[in-house]
Amino acid sequence: MKSDRIEVAHLMRRAGFGATASELDILTAEKTYDEIVDDLVDIERFPEVDQSFVERYYGGEPVAVYVAKWLYRMINTPRPLEEKMALFLHHIYPVAWGKSEHGPSIFTQINTFRRVGLTDFKTILLELSKDPAMIFWLDNNENHKDEINENYGRELLELFSMGIGSYSEDDIKSASRAFTGWTFRQPLSLYPMGHHQAEFEFLSEDHDYGEKTFLGYTGNFDGDDIIDIIVQQPATARFISRHLYNFFVEDEPQVPSWSIEPPRDEDAVEQLATVFLESNGDMRAVLAALFKSDFFKNAIGKKKVKSPAELVAGVLKQTGEFRYPKPGMHNFAGASTVMGQNLLNPPTVEGWHTGHEWIDSGTLSERVNFAEKQFGDPEKPGIKEILDRAGGLGDSPETLVNTCLDLMGGLRVSEATHRLLVGYAQELETLNQGNGEEERVDVLNLLQMIVSTVDYQFA
Repeated sequence: MKSDRIEVAHLMRRAGFGATASELDILTAEKTYDEIVDDLVDIERFPEVDQSFVERYYGGEPVAVYVAKWLYRMINTPRPLEEKMALFLHHIYPVAWGKSEHGPSIFTQINTFRRVGLTDFKTILLELSKDPAMIFWLDNNENHKDEINENYGRELLELFSMGIGSYSEDDIKSASRAFTGWTFRQPLSLYPMGHHQAEFEFLSEDHDYGEKTFLGYTGNFDGDDIIDIIVQQPATARFISRHLYNFFVEDEPQVPSWSIEPPRDEDAVEQLATVFLESNGDMRAVLAALFKSDFFKNAIGKKKVKSPAELVAGVLKQTGEFRYPKPGMHNFAGASTVMGQNLLNPPTVEGWHTGHEWIDSGTLSERVNFAEKQFGDPEKPGIKEILDRAGGLGDSPETLVNTCLDLMGGLRVSEATHRLLVGYAQELETLNQGNGEEERVDVLNLLQMIVSTVDYQFA
């Protein structure tokens, strides 16, 4: 092998939504770890999902259909980091369908995140500021030169780029003035012709062209200038680097506490912030540095709770049920919702609280039941491949457990969980009467037991 299987499996779970055993076979045999990282960040090397093909199966206006199309891409894309970055940006720049009730704008925003997520931070903020869904969500369409609305200007600094303590109230006012006139053209009426797109529009007659002072700079600033200044700030590099660490490496405290709670790994955040500043916010450079770092590889043993979307997509990828479009995908939008993550409809401008706050007694039951149910059908293509390669109870129970963990995407479990799984395999061996078909069912039961463990809730 050219690369370590455990490291590559860890990389694919964090930078994507996991990898099947067959995918790990190919990756580890053909590429070094660094080459795999280079492929992940250089997405243009690989084709996009044929969206027109997907649209034939998942059409219509309900939000669940939009979520279904996104989940399909998460599972099947040859550009996993593209989708993972779209999910990352949806986490930190949340916009909820519940306010606008305009599905096309929300899903267009996800397409924008997909398009710009691996560019540079200036481009990301500029596209975010021109996004009709965000403009409506934070009321910038009500931000006028004679009556400013500070909602977007405040959140741009507090939650979207720099964090509390890095700016003043006057900076918020100046930023808000700079974004006056940044609005959107109202879409055509929704019915009877269906939902039409909203489009960004700059109204020069509603823009404040007066002199502004922002973060120590003075000039006739517009929104582009404000973003230029923001991206140059060390506070921005540090804030976004901590977000990346939280999303890809290790669960951090919730964002509102960051002004008083230090990072879990101060050195790691500083390393990323340095790359951010030296590369002018080039997200490919920052992510490549993150994935190739020792702190990322050492995080294999650090438990990071999967978000509901990551759990659902990871399970469906392994079972192989939706390798090609077919009816029923929209049902999984509800699965993520009952686990606490209603995609395209986050609860507040802070997005979702992550880490262990994903899990309580109710959501844990939903997570375990979902995974156990999805692994209950031996005819699903991915499960069939695992069963065909796993062997049977004729192997030692420990060998069988290790094989199944590897075939389910290179999973790692604690020593205590491993002992319990081996004990369960021993019980199955004792009960098995030697019938080949029964033995296959027993291995399937072992797979269901694996996805029911607490370890399976971690990436």
